[in-house]
Amino acid sequence: MKRIALAVMLALACAFLVVPVYGKEKKGEEKLYTAVIDSDGVQRVEVLGGGYFFNPNRIIVKVNVPVELKVRKESGIVPHNIVMKAPEAGIDFEESMGSEPKIIKFTPTRTGKYRFYCSKKLLFFEGHREKGMEGVLEVID
Repeated sequence: MKRIALAVMLALACAFLVVPVYGKEKKGEEKLYTAVIDSDGVQRVEVLGGGYFFNPNRIIVKVNVPVELKVRKESGIVPHNIVMKAPEAGIDFEESMGSEPKIIKFTPTRTGKYRFYCSKKLLFFEGHREKGMEGVLEVID
């Protein structure tokens, strides 16, 4: 029984180590998206996460205009989430990402630059944020 458990743990550890090799995005590569206000007055942005990246990883939105982030992750077994903690600007969420899209709604109330990131981490390894899975939401007038 101990051998089976050890083999399973080793296989999972190997899977998590191999996945970054197949990532499609390069660490540090900027993917910019400037949101447009739709006819219903909402700024909509689609965000894809996976392989230690967010695409886009720099998003520009207007202040005091509702935002809908449609988030999902690429296929694979590595779990990801998206976190943005800026309650002073009306932005405060932490949402797990799956292959099915999820909608996150908020209205930014203050201009500025706010970091979003993946807070996942496997045991003693570098966290996803440290591996480059972070971005910036820039709120402008």
